[in-house]
Amino acid sequence: MNAADLAQSISRELPYLRRYARALTGSQSAGDNYAAATLEAILSDRSLMDGAEARVCLFRTFHAIWQSSGQPVHAEPQSQHEARAQTHLRGLTPNSREALLLRTIEEQRYDQIAQIMQISQEEAEELVQIALEEMGQSLTGKVMVIEDETIIAMDLKGIVQAMGHEVTGIARTHKQAIELAHDKRPELILADIQLADGSSGVEAVNELLGDLGDLPVIFITAFPERLLTGDRPEPAFLISKPYSEEQVRSAVSQAMFFASTEGLSTV
Repeated sequence: MNAADLAQSISRELPYLRRYARALTGSQSAGDNYAAATLEAILSDRSLMDGAEARVCLFRTFHAIWQSSGQPVHAEPQSQHEARAQTHLRGLTPNSREALLLRTIEEQRYDQIAQIMQISQEEAEELVQIALEEMGQSLTGKVMVIEDETIIAMDLKGIVQAMGHEVTGIARTHKQAIELAHDKRPELILADIQLADGSSGVEAVNELLGDLGDLPVIFITAFPERLLTGDRPEPAFLISKPYSEEQVRSAVSQAMFFASTEGLSTV
């Protein structure tokens, strides 16, 4: 692969690697550090991008670095809630969370997950099921949904409630989101990008974070790459539309793992 083709392939897939890395680490800075290390490795050895699809090669290189570092999140916890998150992560079956994210958020086939993680396809399938069971049993909390389409809002509510979480309510506009969050403080926000009043879900969430402090947020959008430009602070958790129940379950579980456990219930 010549330099121009390599650059084009990496540029096309990089937003998705960054999304995956930050969901895995629970941190924009930590995720981007792993992504940067991946690019450095490929620039040093272009053969790492040979022999498979570009995304598989990129993610496979990332995983080699991720495994060699031996760190599920930051080497040193930056806060109390991050330390609690690390404690939860150490209780999971090794590699299960990685397999789950690759399957649900990145929508990789099991054979692709096997190539990325350098395991058998059977093991990849087993790890995904283990992760769904282990993460689904860990924490429950209060979730607010910001979504202007009624059918989608009710679907998200049903999925979240089936996981054992409490849905504090559904907001269709910026104003409703602010009022609802102040009436009953959520511990996780599921937010669409475009709201019924023409406002931005991102703006509503930013105002809430300014008022209520740091909260985990999962954005739902048909264009995730538009939120992964590197030009501004970006969300750690993104679900692409149309989404699947498995994607929502996985993202909610991941976000809860990196949330402060203050006020959350341990099952």
